[in-house]
Amino acid sequence: MKYVFIHGLGQTPVSWEKTIFYLSASKQDIICIDLVELLKGKIPVYENLYRACSEYLLGIDEQIQLCGLSLGGIIALQFTIEYPLKIKSLVLIGTQFVMPKRWIKFQNILFQFMPERAFSNMGFSKKDFIELSKSIMKLNFEQDIHRLECNTLILCGKKDIANRAAAFQLKENIPNAKLQFVKHAGHEINMDTPEKLGIILDRFYEVSFND
Repeated sequence: MKYVFIHGLGQTPVSWEKTIFYLSASKQDIICIDLVELLKGKIPVYENLYRACSEYLLGIDEQIQLCGLSLGGIIALQFTIEYPLKIKSLVLIGTQFVMPKRWIKFQNILFQFMPERAFSNMGFSKKDFIELSKSIMKLNFEQDIHRLECNTLILCGKKDIANRAAAFQLKENIPNAKLQFVKHAGHEINMDTPEKLGIILDRFYEVSFND
């Protein structure tokens, strides 16, 4: 069994380190995907990123306990819809399933006024970051999420107001989903409360592994 983590836009695999410390799973079985590395040399659009990520996941021989945050959650959701037999369990953190176009457009306007150096730690140039953000606007998995059958955990930070409604809707539409709001956390739960997230995931994985 492999435990795979997909970070959000603006994060890196290192963003999971503190959370992983609290997991009981063998560190040899834990994989943190690097989205920037997967997209290197390709046009920075969601389709290319998803294709590269899905090829990587399909190359893993074992079943996967898959966890994604934000953009990583969107990728994890689509992959689970398309390859349900590959997934043992699914964790979606701060994840949308119908993209909020107005909010993304507003964010991109803000990004336009940010200096290039603000994007240097993200692995993307400012232009590529904005193009990737634009490319997710058309995504809509509303007609597919009811087909998910694996154990699913929906997590949302209590301060993450922008993703609260989507969290409730995912819980209502995914048959085996559980929803939990994490105190003292915003959108990036893995950065805000890594210890708490690690404990929550560890409990969830123990149940899923034995199910």
